[in-house]
Amino acid sequence: MSRLLIRLVIGVVFAVFGMFNYFTNVSENPITGEKQRVQLSPQQEIVIGRQSAPKMAQQHGNLYPDRTLQDYVDSVGNRVVRSSIAKSSSYPFEFHLLRDPQTVNAFALPGGQVFITAALLSRLNSEAQLAGVLGHEVGHVIGRHGAEHLAKQQLGSALVNAVGIAASDNPGSGRQAAILAQAVNQMVNLKYGREDELESDRLGFQFMTEAGYNPKGIVELMKILDSARGGAQGQPEFMSTHPDPGNRIEQLISIINREYPQGIPTRLEEGKDRFAQIVAPRL
Repeated sequence: MSRLLIRLVIGVVFAVFGMFNYFTNVSENPITGEKQRVQLSPQQEIVIGRQSAPKMAQQHGNLYPDRTLQDYVDSVGNRVVRSSIAKSSSYPFEFHLLRDPQTVNAFALPGGQVFITAALLSRLNSEAQLAGVLGHEVGHVIGRHGAEHLAKQQLGSALVNAVGIAASDNPGSGRQAAILAQAVNQMVNLKYGREDELESDRLGFQFMTEAGYNPKGIVELMKILDSARGGAQGQPEFMSTHPDPGNRIEQLISIINREYPQGIPTRLEEGKDRFAQIVAPRL
């Protein structure tokens, strides 16, 4: 058997093993009921999230140095979790206000670590909008979207190794092929998919309304992000990790109309006065 054939066989084995490992690891999400391909347990997600949180905070100037603001973000985030079906998950949610004054973003790590930048918080004007942000990110955690992407990355790494081995007759071309495959793999996994975002929108809507917040907040959030695209500061970073909010506004309005055909109940609050009293003087 020639060396080339041996390399091809080994490459195929790597690829087949990676694909088998990915496609046979299927579990049911206990909250959404969705069948998902994930290779991590919830406890492993929690460990990864906690280990990664300090590094993520460091990339955004560390935590915002105002205990009152942090406590306020905690109170809204915890209300969204504890007053909704999200409380039935096994994730110990923690909410972090980041110091970054320029990057308009919010994101979540697997296991319950949720972040919002001061830049995004400063653009909001109601507690319901903040609940919309945090509810959306909690939706990513509950939906296990990070764990799904890690599983895809592991599959991608296996395929990258297979490409590198199979193409290694010429070290230069093999290295280039592996680098190209790795780059493609990273691009594929850079953003949440449209279905992930739509699911997080739906879950965010559910969580914030169960917690007593007016769902107009999440629609207003999307409009704020959409209107920020043409500003002098350039496109918000939120849009590099979350697909364009503009084409999701209609879906959210449709959900509101379907859930509340007689109009949004007055019991669902916006919390504008409370937000203005606590946040505006400190940002």
